[in-house]
Amino acid sequence: MALTNAIDVHGPRPKRLDSALERCCIVSNKRLPPSEMVRFVIGPDNMVVPDLTGRLPGRGIWLSADKNIIKTACARSLFSYAARRQVQVDDQLAELVETLLARRCTELLGLARRAGEAVAGFVKVQGWLRNKHAAVLLAASDGSADGRGKLRRGARDLPEINVLRAAEIGVAFGREKTVHAALASGGLAEKFVETATRLTGFRGVPEHRKSDE
Repeated sequence: MALTNAIDVHGPRPKRLDSALERCCIVSNKRLPPSEMVRFVIGPDNMVVPDLTGRLPGRGIWLSADKNIIKTACARSLFSYAARRQVQVDDQLAELVETLLARRCTELLGLARRAGEAVAGFVKVQGWLRNKHAAVLLAASDGSADGRGKLRRGARDLPEINVLRAAEIGVAFGREKTVHAALASGGLAEKFVETATRLTGFRGVPEHRKSDE
């Protein structure tokens, strides 16, 4: 997925991949690209296992990246129907997927930082925006609207991700909390945007506070 087609939480959906790559959600029956879905497989212990990277062996069961969709699949025993046998499902499967997606976002952000492809802090992000080095803008969901607005004005049409909390962004930068960050263009940024977009289906669009505490 090219960054120019990535979404922010207020923007349009990204362009779809070739229809041959689309998968069918077992709840909605909609065909969507894998980047907008979560794959599950049945593990050796007959448990439903989330497969965020799409690499686990076994027949994939696909759901839209949406908390309510996953809860519906659990409530209606649709995993067993899709697997054609009785399977076991964690009662907190939707919450588990949300946790795994957030962790994956933090891991990708940390890899980008170590590769010199991500910075944190208002001043550094502002510098990257000024030098047109930033390709993705991050703002903590529990950060203030004031700081976010100031950076947004200098961000042109860059995608903005604001689904992570300050503590989650902070983990990637070795800090207790980080409100503002930016990523440079590249494969890590693309994977981050895709994963964060999925996470939005679990957390929704945050409401930012009017001012810093």
